[in-house]
Parts: sequence; structure tokens; C-alpha cells
Amino acid sequence: MVNNEELVYTTKRYLRKQTLATILDQFDDRLMKLNKTRRKAKYVKMKQDPYSFFRGSAYLFYYDVVNIPFRHHTPTDKPTWIMGDMHMENFSSFQNENGEIVFDVDDFDEGYLGSYLYDVLRMVVSIRLFAMQQGFDDEERDAFVRTYLEAYYKRLKKFKKGKKNPVKTQFTSRNTRQPIKKTLQKLEDRKATHELDKQTIVNDSGDRVFERGKSKLDSVTDNEYQGIMKIWNQYLGSLAEESYRSKEHYEIKDIVKKTGAGIGSTGLKRFYILIEGEEDHVILEAKEARTPIPAYFFPYEETFWTTNKHQGKRVIKTQRAMHHLADPYLGYFTLQHRDYYVRERSPYDKDLKSKHLEEPKRMHQTVQTMGKISAKVHARADIDIQQGLLDYHSEDEILKAIGNEEEIFIQEMITWSKFYKERVEEDYELFLEWLKENFK
Repeated sequence: MVNNEELVYTTKRYLRKQTLATILDQFDDRLMKLNKTRRKAKYVKMKQDPYSFFRGSAYLFYYDVVNIPFRHHTPTDKPTWIMGDMHMENFSSFQNENGEIVFDVDDFDEGYLGSYLYDVLRMVVSIRLFAMQQGFDDEERDAFVRTYLEAYYKRLKKFKKGKKNPVKTQFTSRNTRQPIKKTLQKLEDRKATHELDKQTIVNDSGDRVFERGKSKLDSVTDNEYQGIMKIWNQYLGSLAEESYRSKEHYEIKDIVKKTGAGIGSTGLKRFYILIEGEEDHVILEAKEARTPIPAYFFPYEETFWTTNKHQGKRVIKTQRAMHHLADPYLGYFTLQHRDYYVRERSPYDKDLKSKHLEEPKRMHQTVQTMGKISAKVHARADIDIQQGLLDYHSEDEILKAIGNEEEIFIQEMITWSKFYKERVEEDYELFLEWLKENFK
């Protein structure tokens, strides 16, 4: 006799597993062109836990959420410049152009134009998954999500009323709390040569070069080295005029390949480039940029693609839009038909440690600051207005979409993040099954 209950359960799992497999094959194989070895390397990182799986499967997230009619989306003709992959691991410290050590968002590879809500949705799920790993119960997770959303909404209102200026807002050791404050204070004592000391040596000829074999640094081929030398003027021409030094400042001293990457960056080429600098050499990172994941799911916007054909240019444009004082080394080039963006390898780049987020108070303080930062990066539309891309202020449109329903908005995000966190856990189990069957 057929067990209908079991049949329903197995059919639902089968269909979702097929969906998961189709999406993984489409993006990692056909679009990213990862061979089986590289795919396996990526999936080994994703199999660590549900949060790692979530971070490495942004395409599955967008496949799901674009078909859900959320209440508080901004209109399609009033998009916001979004990160595209906002989650807790994409916030960190760095040094801005004025030499201040700040805490902010730090990954712009998926930057795109769309509803602000996609960033918020991805962020609240990440908060819940991270909090689960930290051992917090469901009620505490609800509270963390609420803290993030309240901070986000309140900061947007301050921007709209002119009480705060998103262009000038910075998060430093002076206006943050633990553990962010402690991290920034430690970095203020770090030497400016920290990254050089870590990645380079002075050879027998007295020249500073990368220390190959250390920190996953490998030699480049002659073709790669000569290729970068030939297109270096492309990069110099892409630098902001006010940031440009002398040509001698950017003279290349050494180049290596950087292996190992974040979960979503597996398969993308990265180079470290040592340049002359002034008082000391400077390490630049050149990373391959591809079409952002949201672009495959959002409505096609011809104006956007007309001005953002170069994917490296799109990434640095996102960073400049979201950071007031951006990295002066931001630029881009094309090498062997691949687009790259360039930025400084900051000696002050440091993530928060999970061991410092084991107390509820510390989690609340951290996600509250992240909520304020999220509002700041979404409200940086003044830059887009100056560049002629947008003709409105994003914070106005976001607040208009939420209206007088702040509590309804928060409750919907709390409920949805709980639902999707459970979906991620179910997908993670299906992913492990699929991985065992296809990548032995």
C-alpha cells in the first residue's frame, strides 16, 4: 500500500534537490566555468556548516527571494545601489583615505542596482544563522534581528531629517562599542608596514619582493607577468584624478598569484602587485570581477549596463558610492579578456572574531552598528545623483516604502528570517547528499 505521507515528503525533497543541483551546475559550471576540482574545493568550504553554505550559494537565495511578494519593496523604477551580498562576514575594518581606521562594509563584488530589501533580507538571515552557530536560542536570535532593523530604520530617519549626513558618517573607535571598538583600538597601534612585513622579504640583492610559498602566494607565469606590465597604463588611467601620484609611485616591483579565496570567490583569479610607493612599497590586490549574481534575477536595466560594461569598473563604482573616503588605489583593467578591479591590500584589514560575540550584549552592540552602516551605504545616493545615475535620494524612497509600518516591517523580517534560516538548514542537508553523490 502506498504511504502518501512519505510520498509527499520524498517528492518535495527530490524537487528541491533537483532545483539545488540545477542552480549549482548553471552558476558554478556553465557561468563560472569552474572545473570539477575547483568546484569541489568550493563545496568543501560550503559544507562546513549551514552559514558557510548560505554564504556560498547567493544564487540560490536570489532564485528564491525574487519570487516572494514582500510588502516593503521600493518600486522597480526607484532602485538603491546595493551590496548584493550583505552578510555579517562582509563587515570589517580598514584605513580610509584620511588615515582613519574605520569599520564598514568591505565586499562589493556583487554590487548592483535594486531594492534595498534584498540586502536587508540577506543580512537578517545571516544574523540568525551566525547567532545559531554561537549557541543563542531562537528568542535571542529574534532580538538580534530586531536590534539590527531598528538601528537601520532609525538611522535612515536621521539621514532624511538632516540630523546625520551619510556622506560624512564614519564608524571609528570613538563612536562604536565592543567588540568593534576594541578591534579598532588594537589596529590603531598596528604598524603601517604590517602587510609588507607579513607578505614580503628583502632578497640577497637588496630588493623587496613577495615571499613565495607563504600566505598562499605563488609565482606567476611569464605570460601573466608580461600581460600585467602591458596593460598597467589601463589601471593608471582608471585612477581618480585627485588620487593620482607620480607614475614612478606605481612602478611594479613584483607580482604573485594569490591562491585561496572566500567561498563565493573560488575560481576567480587574484594577483598581488608590489609597487614602489613613497616612503614604503605598497601591496595592491587585483581581483577578477564577473557579472554580479543579482543581475541574473533582477529586471534588466539598460542604463546600468551602458555605464557599467566593465565589471571591474562596476565593483569600484559600488565601493566609491558606499564609502565616503575610499581607497585611493581603486582602479581596474582587462587582462586576457577578463575584467579586474584593483585596491590596496590594507594593513588594517581585520574581521571580528566569533569568540568576541559569545555574549548577547556584544552581539546586540555589533549588529546595531551594522544596522547603522547598512543605512549609511544605502543612503549614499548623493554620489549617484552627482554622477547622473539616480535622480532621487535612496533614503527617501526606502522610508516611503516602509511608511508608518516600522513594526510591521520588523515583524515581517523577523518571521521571514526564521523561515528562511530553516530553509537554509534543509537545503544544507540536501546539498550534503548531492555533494556525496556527485563529488566523491
